[in-house]
Amino acid sequence: MRYRPLGTTGLKVSEIGFGCASYWGKAAFPEGSALRLVHAAIEGGVTFFDTGASYSAGEAEPRLGRALKGRDVSSLVIATKAGTFHAGGGKIGRDFSPAAVTASAERSLKNLHLEVLPLLQLHGPAAEDLTEELLGALEALRARGIARALGLNSFDPAVIERAIDLPCFDAVMIDYNVLRPEREPLIARAAAAGKGVLAGMPLAMGHTGLKVARITGPQDLWYAARGLVRHRREVIEGARFGFLHRLPGLTGSQAALAFVLANPQVSCAVFGTTRMAHLTENLAASGVVLEAAVLERIRRAQGR
Repeated sequence: MRYRPLGTTGLKVSEIGFGCASYWGKAAFPEGSALRLVHAAIEGGVTFFDTGASYSAGEAEPRLGRALKGRDVSSLVIATKAGTFHAGGGKIGRDFSPAAVTASAERSLKNLHLEVLPLLQLHGPAAEDLTEELLGALEALRARGIARALGLNSFDPAVIERAIDLPCFDAVMIDYNVLRPEREPLIARAAAAGKGVLAGMPLAMGHTGLKVARITGPQDLWYAARGLVRHRREVIEGARFGFLHRLPGLTGSQAALAFVLANPQVSCAVFGTTRMAHLTENLAASGVVLEAAVLERIRRAQGR
């Protein structure tokens, strides 16, 4: 495993991180299997784990806490998110008021069994949510020792632009993968401002090469349904990148991760999985360098 600095925070993170969300955190996925994945990731050199208060109907964060309980976490960077919450009925609620974000961070600290949150991120705020009062509350959490570093997770470029200009934020998390090359100028601007850059959805949610159609278990049905309902455009666009799954000596996932990590301004590429084989496969992408011909073929598929 290779490691990179998280901007100017002083934190160093594994260049591949593990996302604790979605089906991984649901009761339908056995807890023992979920915890074994976290432990195997740690053994594989992963030091960055990403979760959120609203993930998996509110169950992902406590589950990650149970996976970490009793372990030495001094070398780990655990990131969680505030501003959204499970509202019941499969719905996500939003509350970016200073009081709600503060309370969420305090609950996260208990759920994760940590003494400090290494990275606390706002989860998908709108630009108008970033009030002086909210920024003051975030700084107060830092001053109290609740959070060490502060970040913002958004797939809205305008919100990321705003966060880059705010000294409160140390890191940004944005969707960056073979389907999102247009994020590169934004990543460069964030890195130039000293922000750590986290790449969310580096595998393009498995939409390259119509992987969404490969069903081998109940979790595949869950992800396929979500992809076809919420991300149909990405599924269609991903068909152009089917060649990534036919490269000699590399799997499609490894190639997709290697593309993201070819950008030295990315601190960490964060993926999630419910299969040990996928975890092992993806961790092996650390340090992989794509051949120039493959990078050129990716650019052509991107229309560049």
